[in-house]
Amino acid sequence: MDLKARVDALPTGPGVYLFKGDKRRSRAAQLSGELGGGLGGEPGGGRGPDTNAPPTRVLYIGKAQNLRVRVRSYLNGGDGRIRIPALVELIRDIEIVVTANVKDALLLENELIKQHKPPYNVRLRDDKQYLGLRLDPREQWPRLQQVRKFRRDGAQYFGPFTSSTSMKDALYDLRRIFPLRTCSDGVFRDYARRGRPCIEFEMGRCLAPCCDRVDAPTYAELVRGTSLFLKGRSKELIGHLREMMLEAGEQERFEDAARLRDRIGAVENTVERQRIISERPIDRDVFGLARQGSEVEVQVLHVREGRVIGTQGYGFSDVRLDDGDVMSSFLGQFYGVEESRQIPAEVLAPTVISDDGGLDALLADHAGRRVRIRTPQRGGLLEMVALANSNAEQGLNQRLEARGSVSAAIEELRDRLSLSVLPRRIEGYDVSTFRGSIAVASRVVFESGVPIKKDYRRYRIREAAADDDLACLREVFERRLARIDHEPLPDLMLVDGGRGQLGVLMAALKDAALEVDAVGLSKERDEQSPSPRVKRSGGLKAERVFTPGRLDPVMLPPSSRGLLMLQRVRDESHRFAIDFQRNLRQKVGMMSILEELPGIGPTKRRGLLRHFGSLREVRGATEAELAEVQGLSEKDAALIHRFFAADPDDSAQTEASESESTPLTG
Repeated sequence: MDLKARVDALPTGPGVYLFKGDKRRSRAAQLSGELGGGLGGEPGGGRGPDTNAPPTRVLYIGKAQNLRVRVRSYLNGGDGRIRIPALVELIRDIEIVVTANVKDALLLENELIKQHKPPYNVRLRDDKQYLGLRLDPREQWPRLQQVRKFRRDGAQYFGPFTSSTSMKDALYDLRRIFPLRTCSDGVFRDYARRGRPCIEFEMGRCLAPCCDRVDAPTYAELVRGTSLFLKGRSKELIGHLREMMLEAGEQERFEDAARLRDRIGAVENTVERQRIISERPIDRDVFGLARQGSEVEVQVLHVREGRVIGTQGYGFSDVRLDDGDVMSSFLGQFYGVEESRQIPAEVLAPTVISDDGGLDALLADHAGRRVRIRTPQRGGLLEMVALANSNAEQGLNQRLEARGSVSAAIEELRDRLSLSVLPRRIEGYDVSTFRGSIAVASRVVFESGVPIKKDYRRYRIREAAADDDLACLREVFERRLARIDHEPLPDLMLVDGGRGQLGVLMAALKDAALEVDAVGLSKERDEQSPSPRVKRSGGLKAERVFTPGRLDPVMLPPSSRGLLMLQRVRDESHRFAIDFQRNLRQKVGMMSILEELPGIGPTKRRGLLRHFGSLREVRGATEAELAEVQGLSEKDAALIHRFFAADPDDSAQTEASESESTPLTG
């Protein structure tokens, strides 16, 4: 059955359609670039009409009120959109899923786009998690929590904030006006037990509910004010505060009235700093779009009560849809079920979107009211969209400029370091030890200058001596190279260190019969000074880049783009390893740090506890006394003694918490 015959047999109800093409024919499209900076294609998994046909993959997913009419419009030459004929030429099969209504079709379309990642769809990235604030009024003493996941758990979520700076600014204003508690529940209970408030109370940034310095109704008013402030409902908030101020004045509670007066002034001053773009106090999300060829940027301005309270930008590459389809697909995913976004009264789009009413139904269902979707043609609303378009244009230019800078850095590294390929994907490695005893390592991954955090890895050193950095690196590289079937090698492997560390990497590659470009990066130090310090040039640290087969390091200028990229990878691997190390150190007080020492298992810990009676005594024991413990070797005794003797001042800081528990019994 040919495609036209299949289309004639399609139902006329709502649903989702999937266009499929030969997997091998669409491979070029996959290699040419990934949608949205990392949106590649994957096999669609569907069956074609002929069981002997080549494997297919999903090229495009769409929704329709009338499946037969919509799909037929494509095969009949499209509807005038210039990109449709190129898509139609690749279609080899069509699959449909019938739904009850067009809203369900929109929801299913979003899920299938996430699953198949078709190259002709715009897929809103869901791996970039913006900061947000969570407030749960159901708690006894609610507090604002910083979060990266917006969940449907009954709490109120505010944001997202595109930068930590913008969120800190919002929190600074809030804590001056509505001083809610910020401590965790455990800290709250601790101060309640002590009966003495913390320094936040002394600074006027908390009303100390832990010590009964504020009653529940007063605190509830602070929670309500916080919620209204973050929602942008400043007029309602100020009106409510004025009513409370007048009521306090009538009841001759003049101190309360004065505090409310000051709070009103603080809210008004904060609101005045926000830019007004509309005199009408309507909540809107205003979308703008900019395009340069297949590069697209979508920008959204969150307008609450006529004021811009936040912006977000989304970039997409290799986009093959027209602007109307881009916005339709984008909005359906932007307001999807999983996003838990605040739904405004109005949505302004820069172009007429291709939709059969599914988006209207979805927004109305989420908001519990009608939401207008408009494409302004004149007047003030068109000026708002023009402002959003201008922001999108600026964001697109910045992204393309940054991409050009990354490309120049990659090419510089290839040329200056004589690499075999352009180092688009770089892995960075670092080892971190704690007092020469606990060793961990990290792997970070950068692709085209962007960290790919889902590919980061942490390593616990299992066999190598913790005080032998080279042996630790050898273990890490052997474990990494053993997984190339699941984790292919990058274009470049970077190790923090000089010739020795690079030599370990090259030896591991040789033993595994693998070839990949590798370099070592270490700081250049002034050996002539009494205590060797890192050399600097123009305020920047001097670095040495070691390459295989070359005795002298390559000295890139401190301002070199390529060097800056290597430094960023190295610094990120160092940070990631230190964070892992810090997480282990935080276990002190909950469990003995001895559990982290290699070779000290439960039996030896029990032996130590029986012999000495407490961790305090173990800490103060000499190496000879430790060696007398049954089951401990001289090597074990030396390891434990070196660990506790390395920094007695730091050890004392955790002695109290350790002595209160019995962690050695594990």
